[in-house]
Formats: sequence, structure tokens, C-alpha cells
Amino acid sequence: MREVQLEKKSSFLRTKRYFLFWISSLFSNIGTWMQQVAQPWVILTISHSSFWVGVDSFMLNAPGWILTLWGGYIADRFDRKKIVLVCQSIQCLCVLILFILILSNRAQIWIILVCSFIIGSTDSLSMPSFQSIIPSMVEQNEIPKAISFNSTQFNLSRTLGPSLAGLIISKYGVTACYGANLVSYIPFFLSLYWIYPKSGFQKEPVVSTKPTQYLLFLKDPDFNTPLMTVFVTMALCAPMMTFAPVLIKNIFHGDASQLGWAMACFGFGGVIDAIFPAILSERDNRLRLAAHGIAILTGILLLLVRFVSSVSLLFLMLFCLGLFLTASNTVVNSLLQKRAQNQIRGKIISLFQLSLQGGMALGGFMTGMLSSIIDVKDVLSISGIIATCLQVIIFIYGAFPFKRDR
Repeated sequence: MREVQLEKKSSFLRTKRYFLFWISSLFSNIGTWMQQVAQPWVILTISHSSFWVGVDSFMLNAPGWILTLWGGYIADRFDRKKIVLVCQSIQCLCVLILFILILSNRAQIWIILVCSFIIGSTDSLSMPSFQSIIPSMVEQNEIPKAISFNSTQFNLSRTLGPSLAGLIISKYGVTACYGANLVSYIPFFLSLYWIYPKSGFQKEPVVSTKPTQYLLFLKDPDFNTPLMTVFVTMALCAPMMTFAPVLIKNIFHGDASQLGWAMACFGFGGVIDAIFPAILSERDNRLRLAAHGIAILTGILLLLVRFVSSVSLLFLMLFCLGLFLTASNTVVNSLLQKRAQNQIRGKIISLFQLSLQGGMALGGFMTGMLSSIIDVKDVLSISGIIATCLQVIIFIYGAFPFKRDR
């Protein structure tokens, strides 16, 4: 009995299942980020237009508007391991197709867009299941720290992936990044068999399967305020990351290696965000206050992009953006998962992913459309002004629930 108690008190970092999940996810995300650095470069090389970069971002994230909610539903009803395996296999096939086409110089814009749509669709369906894996591997009181540490993994990959992509592109070309992403799927597939053995799946009791349950969550200020914060941030501030290749290539006339280092700066800033949930996880009102405050700072930071006059300043801005943007989202994710019961966790995560992907889809498309009319730096600065104003309004609205915290 004493050994069991000691095991429960041990750090989640010592849990073999969590550690294997963390390592395999790191390799997989490194490959994903390598492709995400290469793909805008491929699109710009083929089309010479920032508009198609925005369309590609839209095709990747727009499926989340509809499919993410279904992903939350199936995450609470079916084997999460099988859901993730099937969706990841389809994504791997799309990467293989792009790898072959780019290698043979037959890649076309419409094929890239179709593959982005398929990858976005499968990602939307599987992400609630993927995110729900984490709480099942740790104790309830360690969920915020486990999520925070997983965010560190994600942002470490966002540092290593683009850095490696920049080096590989300069030596071997963009095709090698797609090949590296293909290889990165292997350890993740293997780890799922150990993390979720076939006999270990237990179907959670269903609380409600009606679509109106989502409306109940959205009417609760404890859920809708953080979700609005995420949506505004991703719609108005995240396009800075999406259109970094346009700034590097068209504004500062840089090369692919500079793009890799720029994205690495963004990821390195995101790595530091892990300290916020670890410090603020004891009280929910501190988590909410941190989410709102960091979101406002993100908007202020973005409106300054108009005054960026060199690649070095762009690197610094991307570092700060990575710090603020990821910290805000991580804190919101920790807050939502901490409040959610396991039976409805998939649905809560699906709403979070909907805010994330829906915001990115809308923001990427609008920024791409406007950047074809006016300078992309002006578009991003205007987005920063709007984001700051909206986040202040959301903060005022969300201040009332603070009084109900214990």
C-alpha cells in the first residue's frame, strides 16, 4: 500500500508512459515544423504571391470550424488510440504524396491546398483525442503541469524544427524537409501501441451527446471568456507567424535559412511559456488574469510590426510573439482542462481547438487577402490595434467571474 502511495506522489516526469509520449511527440512535431517552414517557401516559389500563403493557411485550419466539435464527440465515445492512428496515417500519406511531387518537380498549388485541407481535417478530428491522452497519464493535481510540460515539448520542436529546416533547405532543398517529416511519424506510431494498449481502453460514461451541451459551455463565463481570448489572439496575432516567410522573402529579401532562424526565434520564445501554468496553477483566477494580460500584450506587440526595419528586429519580435502567444494559449488550455471532468474533456478540448484553428483560418485568409492590396506590415499592425482593443473588452467582461473564485 505504501509503494502505491509513493508512486502516486512521484513526479509525472518519472512516468514511463508520459515520457515516451513526450519524446515521440517531440520528434513528430519537429518533422511537422520542418514541413511548415518549407511549405510557404514552396508556395511563394511556385506562385510568387502572398495570397496563396493565406489560402493555404485557411485550407489547413478551416476544417476545424466543423470537424473539431465532432472530434470532441468521438473522443468521448470511441477508442482514442484508434482515432489518432487512423488520422495520423492519412496525414502521413499526404506528406508522402507532396514529397514525391516536389521531388519530381510536379507540385502544383491546387495539390498542396488539397493536401493541406485533408491534413487539417484529420487533425481537427484527432486533436481532442490526442489532447485527452495527457490527463489520463498523470494525477488530477498534476494536469496543469503536465500540459505545461507538453507545451514545452511543442515549442522546443518549434525551435528545433525551423532551425533544422533552415540548415537543410540551404544544403539539400525543401524536399528534404518533407522527407524528414515522413520519418518523424514512425516513433509516434510505435509509441501509441505502448501508451494505449488494446486492453487499456475504457469507454467513459456519456454525460450528454446532444449538440446543445456545447451551447451550455459557451454560456458559462468560466469557459466562454478564455475561449474568446484564444480566438481573438489566433485570428489577429497568429498571422504574424504565418506571414513571416512573406516578410523575409519579399520585404527583407532574405533566404530560406533566415526564415528557419526566424521561426526558431518564435519557437524559443514559446519554450519559456511553460513557467506560467507552473507558477499560477493553484488558483483559477490567477490563470484567467494571466491569460487576459498576456493576450493584451500580444496585441500591443503586433501593432509595432510596422516599425520593424531589419531582419534582426523581426527575430526579436518573433521571439516575444512566441513567448506571449503560446503562454496565453497554454494558460487557457490548463484552465479548461483543470475544470473539465474526464467524461466531457474531449468536448471542452474540441471547443479550445475550434477557437485555435478557427481563429487561425479566418486570420490567415483575411491577412492574405488584404496583403494583396496593401503592405503586409500595415495589415499586421492594424490587426494588432484591433486585437488590443478587443482583448481589453473581453478582459472587462471576464472580470466579473473573478468574484466567484474561491
